[in-house]
Amino acid sequence: MATIVSTNAMQVQTNEKNSAGVQNGLKQRIIIKLKVFRSKKTGGWYSAFLCLVNQGLATLAFFGVGVNLVLFLVRVLGQDNATAANNVSKWTGTVYLCSLLGAFISDSYWGRFLTCAIFQLILLLGLVIMSVTSWIFLIKPEGCGDGILNCVPPSPLGTALFYLAIYLVALGYGGHQPTIATFGSDQFDEANPKEKISRAAYFGYFYFALNAGSLISNTILVYYEDGGKWTLGFWASTAAALLGLFIFLLGTPGYKYVKSFGNPLPRVAQVFVAAVRKWRVANVEGEELYEVDGSESSIKGTRKILHSNDFKKLDNAAIVTEEDRQRPAFNPWRLCTITQVEEAKCIIRMCPIWLCTIMYSVIFTQMASLFVEQGEVMDATIGHFRLPAASMSAFDICSVLTCTFLYRFMVVPLAGKLNGNPKGLTELQRMGVGLIIGMLSMIAAGVTEIYRLKHVIPGKEASSLSIFWQIPQYILVGASEVFMYVGQLEFFNGQAPDGIKSLGSSLCMASMSLGNYVSSMLVNMVMTITARGERHGWIPENLNNGHIDRFYFLLFGLALVDLFAFVVFAKWYKGIQHEGSDESCTKDGEKESQVLDKV
Repeated sequence: MATIVSTNAMQVQTNEKNSAGVQNGLKQRIIIKLKVFRSKKTGGWYSAFLCLVNQGLATLAFFGVGVNLVLFLVRVLGQDNATAANNVSKWTGTVYLCSLLGAFISDSYWGRFLTCAIFQLILLLGLVIMSVTSWIFLIKPEGCGDGILNCVPPSPLGTALFYLAIYLVALGYGGHQPTIATFGSDQFDEANPKEKISRAAYFGYFYFALNAGSLISNTILVYYEDGGKWTLGFWASTAAALLGLFIFLLGTPGYKYVKSFGNPLPRVAQVFVAAVRKWRVANVEGEELYEVDGSESSIKGTRKILHSNDFKKLDNAAIVTEEDRQRPAFNPWRLCTITQVEEAKCIIRMCPIWLCTIMYSVIFTQMASLFVEQGEVMDATIGHFRLPAASMSAFDICSVLTCTFLYRFMVVPLAGKLNGNPKGLTELQRMGVGLIIGMLSMIAAGVTEIYRLKHVIPGKEASSLSIFWQIPQYILVGASEVFMYVGQLEFFNGQAPDGIKSLGSSLCMASMSLGNYVSSMLVNMVMTITARGERHGWIPENLNNGHIDRFYFLLFGLALVDLFAFVVFAKWYKGIQHEGSDESCTKDGEKESQVLDKV
């Protein structure tokens, strides 16, 4: 009996040991899993890919409204050609102007992730209002606005809701695009050489995703909208925006987040105020200027920027005077760090380059206005099928998609062998090439219009010239985008200090904004000057009575002047240099001063 009891006791002890061992093993496995989870690498191509898909769907949604907007204004709201073209230019300009707002908020307060999410919700709200408004108030009778069946004049309420909707779309998409561009690039560590290459490639793929999304809008959606199914097209855009938001939020656990850096406006203002206060103070060497200790700058989370020798009067803001030493604490409105001064210098250096990109945006915006109106009065029939004029922009998109890969896998290796630059061409060289190709597109458009006028059908507004004569001008615009806009994204994002990266990305869209406003101003000026007395002007209601070819050639001449200015400023430009950056980065900065010598 005693033997049985002792045996049972031993079994109980053994079971307790085994249970404890199991619990310890389970605890160890949980600890290992937690360590793996905590050490899991965030960011990288998976997170960046979600950003690319999100951008593609958001662009599909946006262009589902924008690509045919000029025809909607003419056919549904009853506006004339010049008024519709101006309204589209103003609306598009507002879209890209809102990019500055989104970039400012993301850099200063909300951070990039939250900014992207909120502005996508605004975009979605605008699309819902537009879909409901067109369905209930504007498309009356059903199927109108197809170029054959006229719509009844819109009510004031319907018109007001329509403009509210499109400007909500402008705000949402405008605030989202530059922020998602920067947020996607944040997924790569610039200090890692391999990830730095991936980061540079990301901007090319970003523009590829943007155009892949717009391809669907410019082919499928534009076909249904041109046939009078406007509401169906708007609801499809709404669905794309909703899916894009879902995919963006899906990657939340794996994103690499960058915190906001505070409002940059006071930082820049402090530099100018401090420099003016010390205007009469003698200049000192860069080593004697004020900077905080440590690896980080006074702007939390950002790298220090090395001192540069231009705009030396701004250096006065970083001179430590005897009065500064006597104060218990440094006053930022009297004394700034070198990094803070260099941040202001970077903004000044980028401004002339940015201003020179506006003229290219004037050229680009013709694709959404005058190109479409030109195509509307050309022969767009293929058998019994009528090709929507706005769908011709599909050739622009295909050109972008093709040229993106040609540049990446052919031009870059070839140019790299010739000039020793692994990037192929510097960002400024690419922008210069893009401007030249854009100018050629205006020549092609002008020549097409000359031949269109020669084939006008007597008594009709249409011409017998095939709409496919527009293909060269669309292809040239697409090729120019690959060089100009991708170059701009890389340049402004790369040259902007850490604290204003999103603002740097938004400069590309801001130039498009001003380009649309300048285009609208030029149209008004041209019509005021040329439509005097009995003359119809260059851009009349009936294009057969006008000369938009002369307007295209005018844009070519203005762009030629702009090109000379761009070359001058590009040769003058000096790149930003961060403390601790490798030698290759420094060399890249130095090469910018020799830009366009081989173009």
